[in-house]
Amino acid sequence: MSAIFNFQSLLTVILLLICTCAYIRALAPSLLDKNKTGFLGIFWKCARIGERKSPYVAFCCIIMAFTILFSE
Repeated sequence: MSAIFNFQSLLTVILLLICTCAYIRALAPSLLDKNKTGFLGIFWKCARIGERKSPYVAFCCIIMAFTILFSE
């Protein structure tokens, strides 16, 4: 089943996207800062969410890891 139709997989993909974009922006900010609008602006927005809401994102990653490990 694809991640679009499985809600848990969709949340996992979104969390991984946020964490990856925040990590890339920490290493090379110029890659994401030049594309603040348009389709590639999604990655810049994900990086901003990862930077500003990092405690909440980290908590969600921990919860998601436990649900993946200990669910069916």
